[in-house]
Amino acid sequence: MKTVLRRHGVNVLVWLLLATGALLMMIPLFWMIATALKEPAQAFQFPPTWIPRPLTLDAFRQVWKLVPFGRYLWNSLYIAISVTALEIVTASLAAFAFARMRFRLREPLFLIYLASLMIPGQVTMIPNFILMRKLGLYDTHLGIILPAAFTAFGTFLFRQHFLTLPKEQDEEAKIDGASWFQINTRVALPLAGPVVATQAIMGFMGSWNSYLWPMIMISSEEKRTVTLAVRSFASSYGTHWTQLMAATFMALVPILIVFFLLQKHFVKGIATTGMGGR
Repeated sequence: MKTVLRRHGVNVLVWLLLATGALLMMIPLFWMIATALKEPAQAFQFPPTWIPRPLTLDAFRQVWKLVPFGRYLWNSLYIAISVTALEIVTASLAAFAFARMRFRLREPLFLIYLASLMIPGQVTMIPNFILMRKLGLYDTHLGIILPAAFTAFGTFLFRQHFLTLPKEQDEEAKIDGASWFQINTRVALPLAGPVVATQAIMGFMGSWNSYLWPMIMISSEEKRTVTLAVRSFASSYGTHWTQLMAATFMALVPILIVFFLLQKHFVKGIATTGMGGR
């Protein structure tokens, strides 16, 4: 009986700690929404007010009037979906080769591929910029998409999952006349739903939140992404806080939608991509 009560007490304590941590993490989000719903003068009141009185949507209206925010949202959505789809395709193909196919130097090549994770993205920006400019892709969305279409971490996730699949499936598919590509697309990949969802969330969030690379590559106003649009409400001449918070909240909504739709698969994907055998 004492053991049961002790376990119950530990569980309650853990849940309290997790709930406290979740509430602390929600405070910035709540403050952002509250500021977006305030009148400009209320944003600087002291002591600060958590619940705006009166509530106003003027900041949201001004965001849509001052900049073509809908166009920026579409640009970011198009880029994020394209990058996510390409990452899933390239990572799954590379991971299948590293996990299921036998060839010389397979393990060293995989380690070298993983070593690219230790190279900061800022180091490769100048070479990528020069390459994109020579290819005529400067100031285009394709110039943003192509360098981000390959992911070493995504390849690692898919490879760890493919290593857990029984090799008998490959042999049965070969007997039926399937090629390696068909085995990947028709056998292995359909069983990797949680990993696909995990990579989709990470790829979408990374591309959607990208700021430095789009800022370097894009010069036309109509091709800007939503992160660049949010930055336009803060300058050296002053910051429009209510408009900035309104734009930030609207930019955050697509990420929240994607995460809530795929969160169950995300947790399962992380749980099933541990260090498998070879």
